[in-house]
Amino acid sequence: MSITARPPIPSFLPESAPFSPEQRAWLNGLLAGAFGLEGGVTPLSKADVAKLLPGLVETPTPDEDDGGAPWHDPAMPLAERMQVAEGRPLARRMMAAMAQQDCGQCGYNCKDYADALFGGKEKRLNLCVPGGKDTARVLKQLQQELESGAPQHEPVAVLAAAAAKGNARDNPALVTFVSRRRLNKAGSNKETWHIELELSDSGLDYVVGDSFGIFPANDPALANAVIAAIGAPPDFPIAGRGLREVLIEDAALAPAPDMLFQLISYLTGGERRQKAKALAEGRDPDGDAATLDVLAALEKFPGLRPDPEAFIEALDALQPRVYSISSSPKSNPNRLSLTVDAVRYAAGGRTRLGVASTFLASRLQPGDKVRGYVQKAQHFALPADPRKPIIMIGPGTGIAPFRAFLQERLATKAPGANWLYFGHQRSDFDFFYEDELKAMRASGHLTRLTLAWSRDGDEKIYVHHRMRDDGRDIWAWLERGAYIYVCGDALRMAKDVERALIDIVAAHGKRSPEDAARFVAELKKNDRYQADVY
Repeated sequence: MSITARPPIPSFLPESAPFSPEQRAWLNGLLAGAFGLEGGVTPLSKADVAKLLPGLVETPTPDEDDGGAPWHDPAMPLAERMQVAEGRPLARRMMAAMAQQDCGQCGYNCKDYADALFGGKEKRLNLCVPGGKDTARVLKQLQQELESGAPQHEPVAVLAAAAAKGNARDNPALVTFVSRRRLNKAGSNKETWHIELELSDSGLDYVVGDSFGIFPANDPALANAVIAAIGAPPDFPIAGRGLREVLIEDAALAPAPDMLFQLISYLTGGERRQKAKALAEGRDPDGDAATLDVLAALEKFPGLRPDPEAFIEALDALQPRVYSISSSPKSNPNRLSLTVDAVRYAAGGRTRLGVASTFLASRLQPGDKVRGYVQKAQHFALPADPRKPIIMIGPGTGIAPFRAFLQERLATKAPGANWLYFGHQRSDFDFFYEDELKAMRASGHLTRLTLAWSRDGDEKIYVHHRMRDDGRDIWAWLERGAYIYVCGDALRMAKDVERALIDIVAAHGKRSPEDAARFVAELKKNDRYQADVY
């Protein structure tokens, strides 16, 4: 008896389809059986797969074709970003709603978070910490638009979950808090801390340019005040834990979320109910919405006694905070350092605290364990060629990754020249890492150190002013192949630095303003101009 070999199962799926070999074989078999075909089949296009498997593979979009996402600018206001993205596919509009910082606090970059929401892999709409409530509201509207269309195919959601790799944010490790020291001297208007963490036995490693995500805890005094405001016992059981513990470790207490105002609207009446409903819809009936954290919201509607479980369900989850790493593992193995501004400000008659910054600056004690993860850098790394010169512009805590860069280049004996711009308010009080930088300058490792102090004289001097003063030399470094790095505030500093650089290229490169802007854009495209901004 002869046995005829069974023809191979044809491949319907394009190579770009995001499946493992096992999933690809299963789907090809399923489609072959459905279509009754046994070979000689042209693979499906990405658009065909999107039609058959909605939500897992997105139809190609114009920005995939031209490589651009014109709204991907952290300094662009949300309303303008949404206007730029108007008419684009839903997943791209979801991306435009993000804060565009690619900070990793959500566990993704902006595009991947949007794709995860669109594909159904991620359900949480409030993970974008820098975008806050405004981003969450837009995402809620876009999610409703998604849900109003064709329903997602259930097996696809299972496959998507199986194919997805775990995010570091969702698998944090325990690291040990070692120490803190204040970087400002007495008399400064700021409070900035150098934080040391021990990575031994954590399984974590990192490279310079990476960031570190910290899972903080809320101030216990704030949690106590919230408990008093709702008149509940601190040990009220919530899923096997006490209310106070949940408020300290799991609940975001600032800002007050829309769901809390919605809950309040159910518990009150009359004018108070209308105000609560207005706040839940993003309106500002009394002009104080921006100052309302959870405690302030409860104080605005005093006397309410919500069920503690319903109250917790109305709060957002406490999200991690991400900081640039200010050390090199080649300089100090198994250690990681951060440079953190402690946030404290007055609002509503009391002092408000930055949850993670004050957690690091005052509440952690040496030996305490804290959950954290490494957020890998995207397009923020030293040149592959160590001979290339680098220009680093990092005022304030923006110096963090550049301290790491300098340590790395010193440890590896990189021969490239190093130029650092640093600025702050006052030279006598706010010269971070002064001894280290001066030692590097004296040894020649730091080729140039340019300083800008905004409160030392009658005229405010910022780093972009110093850049203009050094324009001829910056152009000469660029001609030698220098890489430029910027770290810090996206809305003001980074824009001023980019404008100064364009003007320098125009003046000293003998180019028109338009050609100078194209030159800088080309630097970005070739990763010779990299920014880590927030």
